[in-house]
Amino acid sequence: MNMLRFALAPVLALAFAVPAFAEKIPLNEISRYLNDLQTAQADFTQVNADGSISTGKIFIKRPGRVRFEYTSDKTLVLASAGQVAIFDPKSNSGPEQYPLSKTPLNLILAENVDMAREKMVVGHSADDKTTRVVAQDPEHPEYGSITLVFTEKPTELRQWIITDDSGAQTTVILGDLTKGVDLGSAMFNIVVESNRRK
Repeated sequence: MNMLRFALAPVLALAFAVPAFAEKIPLNEISRYLNDLQTAQADFTQVNADGSISTGKIFIKRPGRVRFEYTSDKTLVLASAGQVAIFDPKSNSGPEQYPLSKTPLNLILAENVDMAREKMVVGHSADDKTTRVVAQDPEHPEYGSITLVFTEKPTELRQWIITDDSGAQTTVILGDLTKGVDLGSAMFNIVVESNRRK
């Protein structure tokens, strides 16, 4: 009997060594966090759909504005006034532009983020370290989705994964966010940036 007890001890130890799952951060708390996030900046690492990696700095000024400064090739991506503009340093023409509303990033840059909105959240899960929320535009799911990854206590956005309409994924991993920073509006002005590059 004692031999059996010793033989079973490792099995029982493994059975009770299941990782403790963190509490899922509620959607209303995630909405509150995003709505309170007015200005912020951080270093970021981007894993592109082809597996290549880019790094840079991100500046957020909600609602509706974000600036990605890429260190590797000096590419600049600006979102402002309902548009996303990609400035390619190798291009002699103006920036490539398209509506912000057609990108999943629009969901977290909106003036009022409401994760409880019907059909907006299509996934909400937690593991032992993070809460993941998958969101899409309820009216236009064909625009793709954004997966937001948060840690808790306090709630903090750590990364997002954008899945486009073809299923390709781009992951942005954030460094520590510095919040409440003074970011001038000119930083996000597409026209000002275009004129500066002429």
